[in-house]
Amino acid sequence: MRAARLRAWAAVAAVLALLAACSPGGAEDSSDPAAPSTDGVASPGAPTATDGYASPAARPKPVPLRAGEKRLTLTMPAEYTPSAPTGVGTDDYRCFLLDPGLARDGYLTGTNVLPGNPDVVHHVILFRVSPDQVAAAERKDASEPGEGWTCFGGTGLAGDFTNLDDANWLGAWAPGGKESVTRPGYGVDLPRGSQIIMQVHYNLLAGDSPDASSAQIRVAPHNAGLTPLHTFLMPAPVELPCRPGHDSSPLCDRDAAVADVKARFGDGPGSTNDLLYFLCGGKPQPSPVTSCTRRVLQPTTILGVAGHMHLLGRSIRIETNPGTPQARTILDIPVWDFDNQGAKPIPPVHLDPADTVKVTCRHVQWLRDELPAFEGQEERYVVWGEGTTDEMCLGILQVAFG
Repeated sequence: MRAARLRAWAAVAAVLALLAACSPGGAEDSSDPAAPSTDGVASPGAPTATDGYASPAARPKPVPLRAGEKRLTLTMPAEYTPSAPTGVGTDDYRCFLLDPGLARDGYLTGTNVLPGNPDVVHHVILFRVSPDQVAAAERKDASEPGEGWTCFGGTGLAGDFTNLDDANWLGAWAPGGKESVTRPGYGVDLPRGSQIIMQVHYNLLAGDSPDASSAQIRVAPHNAGLTPLHTFLMPAPVELPCRPGHDSSPLCDRDAAVADVKARFGDGPGSTNDLLYFLCGGKPQPSPVTSCTRRVLQPTTILGVAGHMHLLGRSIRIETNPGTPQARTILDIPVWDFDNQGAKPIPPVHLDPADTVKVTCRHVQWLRDELPAFEGQEERYVVWGEGTTDEMCLGILQVAFG
């Protein structure tokens, strides 16, 4: 049973386009977008004039580097103009391969995403590409004209998201996110020769103007002896029905809504809505509230937490060991703000094998009456989908094992 569940998790993970707020960390502010590389490795490109901020004066102040750390700025080699890859919908997921030129093993100790054109950049995720996968990533990059490649449902590389308990994330950005810096003594393994995929979700509702986004990483030497950090992902289904009196659209039928997601993003990402039930159990039931409970498979210490939903999200909560005397709420956002998805460092919470973690989300249809993004759109049955006007329910934990 456990092996079957692990295989099901891998199947789910391979099709999840997991949108997230910044990887949890202890930083308070962002590093200087204009700061040069400090180890002599040239950045692939130059940041845009304002690096996604209204003016240079609006840029957050840099978080000082700690002893032994270096900061690298990596930018898309050229501008990219987004478009709907399937010709349908208002979203484009594009992956860009960035080479930090790592000549030695090290630890990643912080990330900062600088959206070049915040009018079209919905979110950004940074993925680690191991040295043995670089050639495959280069082939993927060369397979499509222009900068990068289309990447709904992950990066498109073999083994993508094969383990939700230890995802290959380095960091991420969504509205309200700041620089993420690990707490002292911790870092993410970054072997020499590793590269980075920057997955950018472009929202075309605001237009299709060009973008040249950047990512900054902080790197510490491997002899720093840091404790390795990992990312534990907690997706849950979304099953938000149409409201009575607003249910005349054909897309108020769940099957039609899932078929529409597949038409816009492909069969793989579109299948997430059914595969999530292999991970979470149960069957699809229309409800504004959905959840998923997972068992921990090894000793795990939670150090940071974040949640992610889209525009119809209303509240999100993450708990450990719910329904037991050891129950603890580690994230509770009673009124969701899409434009403030910053992550939260928390006092360490240790879990043993068989302990549980649960994410619960509430979504509401009436928000489409208030938000310009839904103007002119008929109401629909809302399921998990990659688009800005689709929805997600996702918890993100930064953890150490052992």
